[in-house]
This record gives sequence, structure tokens and C-alpha cells, in this order.
Amino acid sequence: MFLNRRKLLSSVAAMGAMMAVPGMARAEDESIWDILARNSHKADLNPDENTMKALAVIDTPEPILSFDTAYNIQNATAYYQQVVAAGGWEAPTRQTFKLAIGKDGRAVISLKRHLMLAGDMARAERVNDQFDDETDLAVRRFQVRHGIVPTGKIDEPTFYALAVPAEQRLAQLQLNAMRIQSLAGGLQERYLLVNIPAASIETVEAGVVNSRHTAVVGKIDRQTPIMSSKVHQIKFNPYWTVPKSIIEKDLIRYMNEDPQYLTNFRIRVFDGKGNEVPPETINWQSLDALNYTFRQDPGGENSMGHCKVDFYNPYDCYLHDTPAKALFGQNSRFHSSGCVRVEGIDQVAAWLLRDNGGWDLAAVDAMFATNENVNVPLTFQMPLHTTYVTAWANRDGVVSFRDDIYEYDAQGKVTFES
Repeated sequence: MFLNRRKLLSSVAAMGAMMAVPGMARAEDESIWDILARNSHKADLNPDENTMKALAVIDTPEPILSFDTAYNIQNATAYYQQVVAAGGWEAPTRQTFKLAIGKDGRAVISLKRHLMLAGDMARAERVNDQFDDETDLAVRRFQVRHGIVPTGKIDEPTFYALAVPAEQRLAQLQLNAMRIQSLAGGLQERYLLVNIPAASIETVEAGVVNSRHTAVVGKIDRQTPIMSSKVHQIKFNPYWTVPKSIIEKDLIRYMNEDPQYLTNFRIRVFDGKGNEVPPETINWQSLDALNYTFRQDPGGENSMGHCKVDFYNPYDCYLHDTPAKALFGQNSRFHSSGCVRVEGIDQVAAWLLRDNGGWDLAAVDAMFATNENVNVPLTFQMPLHTTYVTAWANRDGVVSFRDDIYEYDAQGKVTFES
């Protein structure tokens, strides 16, 4: 049985009277790939040593979708089978919550044993009750493997990740090994991958990762679709036409809360003949708005930011920039209405336009700055895959896990054909 975070919240509800669980990580926190990119070539920043050591364990070049990863998962599965056969690891207790460097007690001993079994800490026969620097590093390693911003503290997402039993982790590995194996043989020399549970993106060429990017993907009730397609166009400084679903679910509510919402966000209204109409002529107490077209002008505050990446699909799904950059720093990044927001999309756009000639990162950024609406068809239509992988392992034996946000693990789904 798969236990996702929502189910886990119910299972630990009885602990609510004993411990106060804080909110999720603040939007201003940096994501894992932010920290790597920020520090990889800037020694003068003097980053936290344990954070950088922890991040290094997941920064290997093999793509998530590859035969290398499938082989690595097999090795990880064999080890997790041993852990499960030996009884797994201890579940965290309320004393585990908020542990951090400098703390002590029996909960620290239990935490260390868990971290040893999970491979984040060197094995030792005798374990003391001190949350020391070595434990801090081990916790950060555990956090980056689970897509959690590495603080070294047992915060809410870390507590919940610790609470997942070894049996479930083994089942995740076994299921995802089949998923990866089923997809790896059909991959091209170059492709772009969106891994939905990790809310992350890889650009891949010649069997290795060219770049990794933090993403924001679809909410549970507005899921990002799983598919294979081809990127065919980059739209710089796009207009945004508000989808009917967002008009109905969001825009009407926003206008009732703030009648200046459309004006403040430079969204204009057009009737069926293409004539612009004043927002106040619409009956916002009804669904009258569905009879109109709402279009946001280009610019940095546009909901798609400075760039839209078009690929063939029937879902009106695309990759895009966003003015809401703070969302990239959250541990849980499931906020969109199905499309994928990309951090560092200028790098992705430059990579996609490489075969067009005359495009590099500087040229892309210069185009962003113009706020001019320009569409550029790709000379080489890049293969793109959106997929669902909640467990994988790298060449160093480091195993990563993510929440089963859409509950496909719970359903035992291996393939996702329409």
C-alpha cells in the first residue's frame, strides 16, 4: 500500500495535540537546483559546507530516464530488500520533530539509526545521542534526496519523509524501475524531460544531463498531462489568452474580490467580434465572463513571463516563464493549472534554439528585455517527455524519492497511454 503525504497527514492526526507542525517551507527559500547553480562557480559566496556536500551527492550527470538509472535502481532495490527483511527503520516520534544541531536525546539515536539504514550516514555499532555536525550533514543528504530544501532541521516535510516506511520505499523503487525501463529504449539523442513528481526539468544530450531546472507543475485537481511530443516554437514576450477553465474557476472570483484586478494585471477584454469592452460591462455575479476573451499584454508581469515554449498536444499545455519566481523556492511546487513554469527558462530557450543559429543566452535575454512579441519556429523540433517518476538512483548509489502527488503509484500505474 502506498502512503502519500495527504494520507500520512491523516494517519498522524492523533499527534496533533502533542506537536505543532509549522507551515510548508517559505516561498523565499531557495530550491535545490538554485543553490547548486548559484554556488557551483562562485567560491566567494562561501556557501554552507554541509549543504554543498549534500547537494553534491545528487549532482551526477545521468538522466532520470536512462538504462543507467534503471540499472542503478536494480542495485538500490537489492539493498532495500535487505533493509525490509531486517525489519526496516524506526518511525519518527513527536520528539523527532524540530531536532537540529546541538540537540540531544533518545530521538537523536533513533534518527541516526534511520539515516544509517537509508545510506545518509556511515554505519556505526555505537550511536550517541548528540545531534552533531555529522548528523547535520546526514539530515541534509536525506533532505536533498527527497527534494527538500536542505536546512539540516527536522521540519515538516522532512518529518513526513522520515515517516514513510522502508516497505513503501522498496515498492516505489520496484514500480519506478518498470516505468523507466519501459521508456528508456525509445529516447532520442537529445530531449527535454519534465518529471512531474519532482517538479523538475532536465535537458539531455548524448546520454547525459546538459542542465537541470526547478519547475512548477499542475495542481492535484489540474494535473500536468503525461505525454511525449515535440517542441516546435518559442514565443518571446507572449500574449496570454486566459483559458475558459481559469475564467470560470479563478478570474470571476478575483474580479469579485478586486474589481481592478484586470486593469492591474493589464488583461484586456474582447467580445466575439474582437472589439475591446470595458470590464464593468460584464456581470461578474454570473458566468457571463465565459462569453468573452481575456488577453494579457506582453511584459514581465504577464502570467507567462517573457517566454512560452510550444509543443504539440491537445491539452493547451506548454512550458513558460513566470513573474512568480518565489514559487520555485518551495518544497512543494504543484501550483499551476496544468502548464509547466520553468526556472532559468532563458537557458532552456537558448538550448532549444541552438540549431537556429544566432541564438545564445545573451541573445535570448536581450529579446526578453525588449518586451516585443516575437515567435521563432525551431529548426530542430526537440523531443519532449512529461513523465511520472517518484523514485530513482544515480551511479553513486544515491536514491531519490518524491511524493506520489497524483496517486499513480497507489494505482500501480507503469505506463500512461491515453
